[in-house]
Amino acid sequence: MDTQHDAERPEKPDPAPWRTLLDHARPHRRALLLGALLGLVTGATGLALPLAAKALIENLGRDESIAGPLVVMTALVVANAVIGALGGYLLRRTAESVVLGARRALTSYLLRLRISAMDRSEPGDLMARVTSDTTLLREVTTEALVGFCTGGLTLVATLAMMGWTDPVLLAVTLGVIVLAGTVLGVIVPRINKATKRAQESVGAMGAALERVLGSLRTVKASGAEAREEAAVHRAAEDSWRQSVRAAKWEAVAGNTAGLAIQVAFLTVLAVGGARVATGAIGVGTLVAFLLFVFYLMSPIQQVVGAVMQYQTGSAAVLRIQEAQRLPAEPVAAPAELPGPDEAPLSLAFEQVRFRYADDAPPVHHGVTFRVPARGMTAFVGPSGAGKTTVFSLIERFYDPTGGRIEVDGRPIGDWELPRLRAAIGYVEQDAPVLSGSLRDNLLLGNPAADEDELQRVVRTTRLAPLVERLPEGLDTLVGHRGTRLSGGERQRVAIARALLRRPRLLLLDEATSQLDAVNEAALRDTVAEVARTTTVLVVAHRLSTVTLADRIVVMDAGRVSAVGTHQELVGRDPLYTELATTQFLTAEHPEEAGEPGGSGERPEPAVPAPVAVRP
Repeated sequence: MDTQHDAERPEKPDPAPWRTLLDHARPHRRALLLGALLGLVTGATGLALPLAAKALIENLGRDESIAGPLVVMTALVVANAVIGALGGYLLRRTAESVVLGARRALTSYLLRLRISAMDRSEPGDLMARVTSDTTLLREVTTEALVGFCTGGLTLVATLAMMGWTDPVLLAVTLGVIVLAGTVLGVIVPRINKATKRAQESVGAMGAALERVLGSLRTVKASGAEAREEAAVHRAAEDSWRQSVRAAKWEAVAGNTAGLAIQVAFLTVLAVGGARVATGAIGVGTLVAFLLFVFYLMSPIQQVVGAVMQYQTGSAAVLRIQEAQRLPAEPVAAPAELPGPDEAPLSLAFEQVRFRYADDAPPVHHGVTFRVPARGMTAFVGPSGAGKTTVFSLIERFYDPTGGRIEVDGRPIGDWELPRLRAAIGYVEQDAPVLSGSLRDNLLLGNPAADEDELQRVVRTTRLAPLVERLPEGLDTLVGHRGTRLSGGERQRVAIARALLRRPRLLLLDEATSQLDAVNEAALRDTVAEVARTTTVLVVAHRLSTVTLADRIVVMDAGRVSAVGTHQELVGRDPLYTELATTQFLTAEHPEEAGEPGGSGERPEPAVPAPVAVRP
């Protein structure tokens, strides 16, 4: 379990979302600054247009040439469009870079998650955080960070120009803006709440879909398509409801800003018309001010949009922070694989206790055994005895809650994780195969292996006929989770992958349970050969494998009940005797057990205990 690591992990509050956003944007600050400056230049050209319009109207009133003001207005319009497009492209490109950086950081962290953290998480929800949540950073970067700055500065500059044009009309305009701002202050928290729920519902929908797609064959075989479809649809509908709720408040906020501008325009038109009638200001001044009011809409919408996008982005940032709070293994450089002549590892468990969670029942109750370097050790016992957990503790997928584990005479905690795992070859119960080519899967643990070594392992694990049969040989795609391979072929691929790592310690967890008798016997001989030069641990349920082991560790209910050879244990240890006569299946020669059933007839097996495997 992770309780030790979780306790070592300092509990400190997450930074505010805006600080995290700034951290994501900091590597791109120069590009963002340049984009912001281009945005300000665009705003400045827009602000100059009302002044040019005022000059044009005044020239018309004095019967003077309007060519100059027209040229200036044309230049300002063109400059506004060109600079605006350039600044927009730069900001969008930078925003995509921010998203890329966030995705890299998050995926790197998720790949280092401790297995206990993955046990408590939904993969679909984690994927949504990498895809959906990080995508929202794009809009936040351009609209929330840059948009708020450029929009705010442009808004201040516009108000300053309006004050210089006519302070009375500015006061009228500010009154309307303050009223709209009060309304927005009530709406914004609702946007934040609705957006966070919408993002959470997207994660829930991803988890529901991943659950179904990850076990689609089981769902179909169970006739459960309609029920699972309804579950996914419910998650999608909840996502829709939450997103609609967020959209409702965003629409209200956006229309409030637009309404404020329209009210301000009508108010300025009325008050300004009265001032023109009294001679307080000229027509040109009123026209310029009205243009400023129209122009005011852009920065106000930028600021309002920035606030709304920040609410959306902060919800996404919080979900990213939640993922990055999950317990993870320390960052470490990859370790080199063992050389051909490196000595095998010894192993010792001393009073090891373990449970998968604080509220879960104990799995190990003081497990103690020693395995010398070199040779084969078989772990046997009924289902739930804790055999597979032994392998998980050796790989440090989990840490024990008590006791001591030593590898090669050193406490396992003193080993750097990459170095420890580089010395181990591990074949899991379900022998997972990744999407990609057969070659990719074989070289997963040792991409530097040469062709001769690869071909040797292919022959050793009886994969050569498969390679010859595949249309593109080793480069044939094996499908999602190896669906184009049989169960036995997947197990042989997993064994070959482990052997290519030249392990000093080889762990085989029910690694040949799906092999036919011929291939199982061949691979059993291969493992016996490997055991001459390395340390091999197997979880076994076939008598033919158990009898080949140098020692047998019998486990029951999280304890080691006996250790010895087959000859020492059979007839002396009651549990082992029962296993040897009832649960060790597919023994070609039952008489090997030296127990009843040696008449040559294969005993009728009891329900096979989900025990172990070996090559």
